[in-house]
Amino acid sequence: MTAATATKNRAAVLGSPIAHSLSPVLHRAAYAELGLGDWSYDRFEVDEAGLPGFFGKLGPEWAGLSLTMPLKRAVIPLLDEVSETAASVEAVNTVVFTEDGRRLGDNTDIPGMVAALRERGIEQVDTAAILGAGATASSALAALARICTGEVVVYVRSLGRAAEMRQWGERLDVEVRTADWSDAADALHAPLVIATTPAGTTDALAAAVPERPATLFDVLYDPWPTDLAARWSGYGGAVVGGLDLLVHQAVLQVEQMTGRSPAPLDTLRKAGEQALAAR
Repeated sequence: MTAATATKNRAAVLGSPIAHSLSPVLHRAAYAELGLGDWSYDRFEVDEAGLPGFFGKLGPEWAGLSLTMPLKRAVIPLLDEVSETAASVEAVNTVVFTEDGRRLGDNTDIPGMVAALRERGIEQVDTAAILGAGATASSALAALARICTGEVVVYVRSLGRAAEMRQWGERLDVEVRTADWSDAADALHAPLVIATTPAGTTDALAAAVPERPATLFDVLYDPWPTDLAARWSGYGGAVVGGLDLLVHQAVLQVEQMTGRSPAPLDTLRKAGEQALAAR
């Protein structure tokens, strides 16, 4: 089969570590619902050093790739074009291979965050708070650039990270103020709180949740719920979880890779919930 006649029906998620990824479950569920019986979606353990070699071995049957850490920035030099969204945070989580062999990079985490919030009725907020200052925090800032009309306060542990987040704010045209992590309990009074920290980091904040919390977006999905999310929902606050983000960004990936739209959101969510329940 030549490149001109090859059917693009193969995709995968790359990263390191990758064994925990739910992406194969989600994408395969979408393929089944869409009737794409000849499509496959796998996972491969690939680090930054191995990424160029992996790309070099890809044949014309490849439609796309999902990328997780630590590859979201490392992939950029290997691409022919990067979307404005991905360029805004220097992070690509989606690669689509075109019929003419070009490699297009995009970031579906950012619109995925916006879509997950919109699903819960959050269209716009006056202010917001971000817990943490890693890679996910910059994507959260980019999402807030679309829905937040005022200041975003970012709670960080180091002066270096504080400076980085202020720079991201300038780049994304978001009004950013940084605060020390020791004051993170103050964040819980914001109309929207986005927690971007690793598992266990926000557990100590659960006791500080106000009696009438607004909306929490906690990007973790395993373990779930986090102590913070459990306390938040217990007090009647709205909670958006990491599975919501994972599903919404995967919907966009499926649509880009397969050319089929809309992708079945409810099917992906159900598949993700079942997979997490089985762990």
